[in-house]
Amino acid sequence: MIHKQILLPDRVRRPPDEGFSWIDRRFLRDHASKLTGDAILLYFFLAAVSDKHGLSFYGDGTVAVRLRMREEAVVAAREDLLTHDLIAYQAPLTQVLSLPPSRRERRGLPALESL
Repeated sequence: MIHKQILLPDRVRRPPDEGFSWIDRRFLRDHASKLTGDAILLYFFLAAVSDKHGLSFYGDGTVAVRLRMREEAVVAAREDLLTHDLIAYQAPLTQVLSLPPSRRERRGLPALESL
């Protein structure tokens, strides 16, 4: 097992004074491999700009500019996230959802702790 130690104590991340941003590590472990690269990028963007309820109201044009994507790619990425039950969308709002239970949790087995 790797012993973890803080490398730069004066640079330890803290929750932001304004806004809210957080990614559940299960997203990478259980969901990212099923998504397109654009959908992963959009998910991270939405998580970064959403409030404490997971809500954001960026329009497709603004998201496209910020992520350097075509609007059509933003729409396709959003559809990918919707298909995998990771976001809800009702224009102009997008909500990043809590992650669905893992297969282990659905079967009643204890969840494995990841690194």
